[in-house]
Amino acid sequence: MMWPGMNRITTFLLSLALAASTAALVATSASAAGIDPTGKYDLVSPPQPTDTPDKIEVVEVFWYGCPHCFTFLPLMEKYSQGKPDDVAVRHMPAIFRDSWIAHARAAYTAELLGVQDQTHRPLFEAIHVGKQDLDTQEALMKFFETYGVSNDDFNKTYNSFAVETLLRKSQVMQQRYGVRGTPTVIVNGKYRVSGSRAGSHENVIKVIEALVEIERAEKIAAE
Repeated sequence: MMWPGMNRITTFLLSLALAASTAALVATSASAAGIDPTGKYDLVSPPQPTDTPDKIEVVEVFWYGCPHCFTFLPLMEKYSQGKPDDVAVRHMPAIFRDSWIAHARAAYTAELLGVQDQTHRPLFEAIHVGKQDLDTQEALMKFFETYGVSNDDFNKTYNSFAVETLLRKSQVMQQRYGVRGTPTVIVNGKYRVSGSRAGSHENVIKVIEALVEIERAEKIAAE
C-alpha cells in the first residue's frame, strides 16, 4: 500500500539522483575536455532531432563571408580530423540575409557534388585572403571550375530542387536551434555553443568536447 506523500518523496529522490548524475557527467566531461562547460553553452529548446541518430552530431553553423568563421576554421578542421569515431560533424550554412543565399547555395552545391572537402577552405581563403567577390552564381561557377566541376554540373546543381530543399531546411533549423550569429556549433541537437558564450574560439572546441562526453555517457547509461 502506498502511504500519503510517497509520490512527492519519490519525485524528490529521483530529482536528487538526476542532479547527482548530471553533476557526475559534467565533472567527467570537464576532466576529459579540460574545461567545465557549465555556463558556457545554451540549451536548444526543445531539443532537435539529428541527421545522424547513431552518432553524436556536431553541427557547425557558418557563413563564408564571416571573418569570425574564417578564424574559427582551423580549430574546427583540427577537431573534425581528430574527432572520435562516434561523432559526426556537419556544416550548415546560415542564411540571415538574402545576400547570404549565394554562399549557402555554394556550400550545398559542393556537398551534393562531393567536392566539399576540396572547396570549403579555399572558398574561405578566396574571400578573406584573396578579397574575391564570390557572391554571384557566375563568380562561384568560375571558382568551382578550378576544382574540376564543369559549368554545366555546377549550374544544374546550384539551381536544383535538392539545393532549394536544403536552403529551406537551413532557414528552419537555424531558427529552431536559436542561432543568432556565426560561427555557432550545435551539439547533438541539444546544446548551442558560441565564442561569446564559451569565452573564445579555443574554448568553443573544449566545450564541444565536454558536451560530447556528456552525450556519450548518457547514451551508454541508456543502453
